[in-house]
Amino acid sequence: MMLFVGSSLFGAPIWFWAIFAASISAVLIFDLGYLSRRVPVLSLRQSLTLTAGYTALAAIFGMGVWLYFGAGQGSLFFTAYVLEQSLSIDNVFVMSVIFSFFAVPREYQHRVLFWGILAAIVLRGLFVGVGAAAVERFAWLLYIFGVFLIATGLRMLFGGEHQFDLNHNSAVHWLMRRLRMTREFDGDKFFVTRPERGSGRPLRYATPLFAAFMTINIADIIFAVDSVPAVLSQTRDPFIVYTSNIFAILGLRALYFVIDALIARFHYLKTALSFLLIFIGFVIFYERLVGEFDNVLTMAITFAVIAAAILASALRPRRG
Repeated sequence: MMLFVGSSLFGAPIWFWAIFAASISAVLIFDLGYLSRRVPVLSLRQSLTLTAGYTALAAIFGMGVWLYFGAGQGSLFFTAYVLEQSLSIDNVFVMSVIFSFFAVPREYQHRVLFWGILAAIVLRGLFVGVGAAAVERFAWLLYIFGVFLIATGLRMLFGGEHQFDLNHNSAVHWLMRRLRMTREFDGDKFFVTRPERGSGRPLRYATPLFAAFMTINIADIIFAVDSVPAVLSQTRDPFIVYTSNIFAILGLRALYFVIDALIARFHYLKTALSFLLIFIGFVIFYERLVGEFDNVLTMAITFAVIAAAILASALRPRRG
């Protein structure tokens, strides 16, 4: 539900939301109008360049938040952005598994990623809206979020490699049973028209590409259960939560091709993410029972942990 307060929307001026919407729209148009048609498979160099560009765009927007709203809100934006970007690494791993499961050719993966990101923009808005409203009304939910984040971090830390087993996933099985689907791809199309056996009347069939798209959306919903509470634990400001989430998700397509090429180099990132989830869980309890935890310190710790994990992964590659 959209609430207007004077010239503000969800605690931020309308013009600030307009800048955000214009930035996201420009990137999506560039992605769909140019990249998807001319560069269907990004090279590592192109992926790194795009990832740097998306990160720079988020940093410029974050500095605008810092200058207009102050250091507190600015540091919250950057903390939430880095946290969401880091947690998206798991999402990238799952995408790789999904593409392998449906045998999606690399030249068609960009279409699934683009529309998957577009769907995530809508779904995250719903998650943030419902989550922020629930926490505002039932403050005790933050304790549940805290326990959930600590438990998730411990499970990631001691539970071994995370597997998203599509062969035994009930959501995927439900989807496959209810889709009228072809067994082969037809270019980058999600749907095709084929004659029905016997009657010959034309029927619409989904392709495996659409099944991959739907499965990625299911995975994003699952991961949003982790990431949205993590960000909501830092701030209940819907403007900060939503914009930081979307800027992080926006670069996921380029990040996918980067991680796909360098997946073995970031093996310490899982440990870093586990620590951050546990740390944020404890921060929730600290702020509820002791007092406010410095947002700038939280941002600094988040940056330091992620940087240390990447550096350690580069200096000490996984054997074999």
